[in-house]
Amino acid sequence: MFFEVFSRVIVSADLWQAALLIASLLLLPALGGVISERSGVVNIGMEGMMLVGAYAGVMTALATRNVFLGVLGAMIAGGILALVHAIISIHFHANQTVSGIAINIAALGLTNFLLPIQTGGAGVSALTDNLRLPRLSWGPLTNLPFVGSVLFNQNIMFYIAIVILIAIHVLLFHTNIGLRIRAVGEHPQAADTAGVNVRLVRYLCVVASGLLSGLAGAFLSLGIAGIFNSNMTSGRGFIALAAMIFGKYTPFGTAGACLVFGLGEALSTRLQDTGTSPNLLSTLPYLLTLIALIGLVGRTTAPAADGVPYEPGSH
Repeated sequence: MFFEVFSRVIVSADLWQAALLIASLLLLPALGGVISERSGVVNIGMEGMMLVGAYAGVMTALATRNVFLGVLGAMIAGGILALVHAIISIHFHANQTVSGIAINIAALGLTNFLLPIQTGGAGVSALTDNLRLPRLSWGPLTNLPFVGSVLFNQNIMFYIAIVILIAIHVLLFHTNIGLRIRAVGEHPQAADTAGVNVRLVRYLCVVASGLLSGLAGAFLSLGIAGIFNSNMTSGRGFIALAAMIFGKYTPFGTAGACLVFGLGEALSTRLQDTGTSPNLLSTLPYLLTLIALIGLVGRTTAPAADGVPYEPGSH
């Protein structure tokens, strides 16, 4: 029964459409993590930044009746939380892992505190279509067998994520700005000697990671779910972190890892017809995360100065 359903599901266009949708959701914070860690700052607070972004996106969209202002509000909220992490980690030289954990806890507590206050305890109703991120259909291309519905009938954020992926790859590996980011993450003393403002580069990269995490939160609440619920990110920020490690801190490697995790989550939903416990199937993406984190996918090496505080002039 299980293998019969699995063989039918694995070749279905619906599965791969869902896998790409989930992968693009994970890709946004994961790319933010790549930028942050390449500059030498560990950011495990992406879960909290996503959650705050999801909340701010819905509340801003409801207040302004404009979904794109909702996306902007989500990005700003994620960026502000990332700025807090940057100040704690870069300016005060606090432990970056502890700071990220604190941000995740604070984000969960803050959204749980504000939600009943802003909604009068009733919660948020499902958003109407005009307050949700639209799905783009590419005309006749959607009629192509298999690839039509998989690639040419996706949420607008899927295509934006692809553009951001290419842009970040070009930025990191084909521009002087990217060279400076990587230099700051590998050898900040040498970068400082060469005239690079190490602190400024790290601040900008951490805030950029928050903006992308906030954008992912907006994608989740305004695009996929159409509502905000408590703790709705459900660990996806941590899965994005694992995808970044799995992808060896490179944009395209991270995208490949996100596709693996996205396929795992999509499968966990669509294999429920096999009679397997839904609770067991729901652990599939997290099991893949554990496999990645314990190194069974190959050894990964973080940037040399990742997580190491730097004081200008210390060299």
